[in-house]
Amino acid sequence: MFKKVLIAEDLDSISRSIVQTLENLTVSNIQQVKYCDDAMLRIKKALAENEPFDLLITDLSFKQDHRDNNLVNGEELITAVKKIQPNIKTIVFSIEDKSFKINTLFNNLEIDAYVIKGRNSINELEKAIDSVYNNETRILLPNTVANTSTEKSIIEIEAYDISLLELLSKGLIITEIATEFKNSGIVPNGTSSIEKRLNKLKTYFKANNNVHLIAIAKDMGLI
Repeated sequence: MFKKVLIAEDLDSISRSIVQTLENLTVSNIQQVKYCDDAMLRIKKALAENEPFDLLITDLSFKQDHRDNNLVNGEELITAVKKIQPNIKTIVFSIEDKSFKINTLFNNLEIDAYVIKGRNSINELEKAIDSVYNNETRILLPNTVANTSTEKSIIEIEAYDISLLELLSKGLIITEIATEFKNSGIVPNGTSSIEKRLNKLKTYFKANNNVHLIAIAKDMGLI
């Protein structure tokens, strides 16, 4: 089992539960922090002492208070940690259940497991820790998300669509989006193709207009 684990969680009750879970798994060195900046400092210190952490367990959301922080959420923390310790095992333990967001963490940050907070989530976290220790990756527990009604839509969304929706949300019109795509080398970048894709997205998500489409995309965590 892992020997040295860092927990980044700002709620004491949840942090205590994670500690108990790790103790049940016979982890000998467990450290806790409430701020992402503190987690980064611990990671750096452990590397400098040649005693690196084996596993990072972090939430995504951290409540802001009087303290100024460079890293304000779990995603930023993981990104920073991976730059100095690429091979550290990472588990996200969060209430966030949007599939696109979760898939982004797996694909872009190469996290090893994602556990959605909820009923029986501590038991699921224990399973995830054990699985990650045994070198299993891309573990999602529970393996279905709360937004099952949108799962099909999320899975079929492409990077092209995200870029399109992001530019649309910034107020760009189709001709301006076409120019941005051409400058960025994104294809198709013709106004006709972009308009057809927008119409397909509006139909797919049952959006009444572009404003409604943007609102739906934001609600789903796509942009």
